[in-house]
Amino acid sequence: MNNMSLPPSTESKPIREIAYDTLKKAIITGEIPAGTRIVETDYADRMHISRTPLREALRKLERDGLVEYVLRRGVVVRAFTIADVNEIYTIRNALEMLTLPHIIENATPADIAELRQMLAELDVLDAAGDIEKLSPAARAFHSRLTSISGQRRILRVIEGQDEYIRRFSAVAIAKEDRRSAAHQEHHLLVDYVENKDLASFTALMEKHIERSKETCLMALKESKLAQNG
Repeated sequence: MNNMSLPPSTESKPIREIAYDTLKKAIITGEIPAGTRIVETDYADRMHISRTPLREALRKLERDGLVEYVLRRGVVVRAFTIADVNEIYTIRNALEMLTLPHIIENATPADIAELRQMLAELDVLDAAGDIEKLSPAARAFHSRLTSISGQRRILRVIEGQDEYIRRFSAVAIAKEDRRSAAHQEHHLLVDYVENKDLASFTALMEKHIERSKETCLMALKESKLAQNG
């Protein structure tokens, strides 16, 4: 990764914000791996910016827990820990539960039809075991379902947590025993929304997203044990 030219912005964002967004995405996706030193002069040159906006972006990344200042090493990209993943899922799941009554209230026949179409595409991917496409498609289904709530502020915070979840959700969805059960639950969730059955929708969604969290944590723990073994 020799060059990190900042993408053009149509929102006239400050340079520090564009630098922050660019570095955050690179860290979350693993393009900049955990343990990497971010040397200000080096990255300022790569991104064609001065050190001041870069330093401000790094401070914000430190508040996010994505980098840390290490004595005699400088700024270093932090590895995600099991505790980090647990906290991220806990925050996201709690917020998602707040949207459920609004989803039931706002869902239209057109929304249901769109969700059914997404499920039909997921059916094909699930049957084929296409994990690479299934993981983002399942996330897209959940995002579309949650968006029906119209709770813009909550949705923005959920979206912020989803940025982190993208990095390791494929680990969970690859577990075949849980994958098929989770997909069947997707169909049931849409049934409950269509029938305006808030009680059943809430009960199943709570189990669904909690199991997703547990499956991901289990898979990550197994992965870390394998790496250390």
